[in-house]
Amino acid sequence: MAFAAATTLAVVLPMSSASAASCVAAWSSGQVYTGGMTASYNSHNWSAKWWTQGEIPGTVDVWADQGSCSGGSTPPGGGGSCDYPAWVAGKSYVTGNIVKYTDGNYYIAEHDNPGYDPVISTWFWDPYTCGGTPPTTPPTNPGGFVVSEAQFNQMFPSRNSFYSYAGLTAAMSAYPAFAQTGSDTIKKQEAAAFLANVNHETGGLVYIVEQNTSNYPHYCDYSQSYGCPAGQAAYYGRGPIQLSWNFNYKAAGDALGINLLGDPWQVERDSAVAWKTGLWYWMTQNGPGTMTPHNAMVNSRGFGETIRSINGSLECNGGNPGQVQSRIDAYQRFVQILGTTPGGNLSC
Repeated sequence: MAFAAATTLAVVLPMSSASAASCVAAWSSGQVYTGGMTASYNSHNWSAKWWTQGEIPGTVDVWADQGSCSGGSTPPGGGGSCDYPAWVAGKSYVTGNIVKYTDGNYYIAEHDNPGYDPVISTWFWDPYTCGGTPPTTPPTNPGGFVVSEAQFNQMFPSRNSFYSYAGLTAAMSAYPAFAQTGSDTIKKQEAAAFLANVNHETGGLVYIVEQNTSNYPHYCDYSQSYGCPAGQAAYYGRGPIQLSWNFNYKAAGDALGINLLGDPWQVERDSAVAWKTGLWYWMTQNGPGTMTPHNAMVNSRGFGETIRSINGSLECNGGNPGQVQSRIDAYQRFVQILGTTPGGNLSC
């Protein structure tokens, strides 16, 4: 898999006994970082363990703390002499309110909210440069994604804040062909098809993990040479496509450069990682079908073929028509929101 190119940053300078290391170039939310690249944030140098974009150092496992540093530019949210109040969960905030989060960084409310977490509910909060002006608000559809943030929120009015729009758009950089292939109609149809299927798998982007815990021990295939290093009951369904089985965690992790076999819980901790696993399946796996869901949509084989590739062995050919219709209903609703047509071959 090809990862997006990125400019190599300076390496971390060795610590002296008398002072901290010099800060390398400041972390940038729009920069793509791959394993081994470094950035400074909040007076610390950080090293990326694997591919990342838009994930704040110190808040997710992708960044390894390389120790305190001095000098260099002040990253967003750090430094300065601000005196804003601490964020309080459940307290109502209005647009323009500025708070100090538990990680020591500052955030400004972009929309009124009833005390949502600033590092999870990124539609409601943006990082704030202490003592200065807030960063430029990112575009509502980063990278030309055919689904705007407003449309995404319209599709999923009751979604879990874990499934953030920012996490999805960050994950898309790992698979740049997703919803970027073919005509504008095809792009919108593919985006709607993906989101309709994940809507069905997660109850409207509500469930992060599989709800039937009795199934958890069943997803370990010990016939695989690598076994189940995280434990027999560690490979249950997680994320927007409900990734399950040790061999799928191994394959997805290898493709994405993330150790998901050893630490499958990353899929329920990190929004971008969760979305990446969903896109990995969508873009690369045939499942019980004969083509990837991506190929089904860009080659106009119809939404029904995406159902076959995701859960066709249980739902298609009369297996569970109610489940199939649930997916179709969501797809038709989403293409209407995007202002396009559904195409043919909707069922399987």
